Amino acid sequence: SVGEGVTDLEPGDHVLPIFTGECGHCPHCHSEESNMCELLRINTERGGMILDGESRFSINGKPIHHFLGTSTFSEYTVVHSGQVVKINPKAPLDKVCIVSCGLTTGLGATLNVAKPKKGQSVAVFGLGAVGLGAAEGARIAGASRIIGVDLNSKRFEEAKKFGVTEFVNPKEHNKPVQQVIAEMTNGGVDRSVECTGSV
Repeated sequence: SVGEGVTDLEPGDHVLPIFTGECGHCPHCHSEESNMCELLRINTERGGMILDGESRFSINGKPIHHFLGTSTFSEYTVVHSGQVVKINPKAPLDKVCIVSCGLTTGLGATLNVAKPKKGQSVAVFGLGAVGLGAAEGARIAGASRIIGVDLNSKRFEEAKKFGVTEFVNPKEHNKPVQQVIAEMTNGGVDRSVECTGSV
């Protein structure tokens, strides 16, 4: 269902929730380089709906907070219309929800921000869903070398399917990983994408 004033969605649309919402009107939403919407940017402290700060959920009269504005661990949820994206109704819902923002985050960061040129080299740090998306973005852009870096060597085989051509597990080297990569590439990669989530 849709609330009053929502005009870009209708009942029956297939959507995915996104915690980095887009109002569609602010300078960030119109920028080619940022999607940190002024209204719906990520805010881990906001526990209610954006317009009134109130929760739409409760158990035994106690409010339950809206985590990242999506509350996707619940069977039903209430979100701002800018925190869902309409998808192809033919896409299988039991599959698309798994990749949701993970794959597209890495893909978008690589294609829209890092912007590797054809033939350049790219290092991707972290080969989870976001990192695999970043590797796919580098592949689509035509990168000649895509070096995947991860502490879990079991991820390397799957990463090949997303364009990763070489692998580095920092635990297998007795020097800093940046030095390993610099030596592999005669000075360093052209682009680097950090997808570990570790500050």
